[in-house]
Amino acid sequence: MPKKVRELMAELIAAEFVDRGGKGSHRNFMHPSGVVLTLSGHPGDDAKPYQVKLVKAKIKEAEK
Repeated sequence: MPKKVRELMAELIAAEFVDRGGKGSHRNFMHPSGVVLTLSGHPGDDAKPYQVKLVKAKIKEAEK
């Protein structure tokens, strides 16, 4: 089964990203290092494959 958007949000928060709010189904996350990510979709929606890859890439970028 695909991951849920809720799970991606939890991964971002665990990686020290801060939820900066958003409009509608869009959530803006920012890491203290300056890495920014906008994640679309309601928490219960299935995450798209590109979203999973993007979250992993942004977490890796923030760790540098």
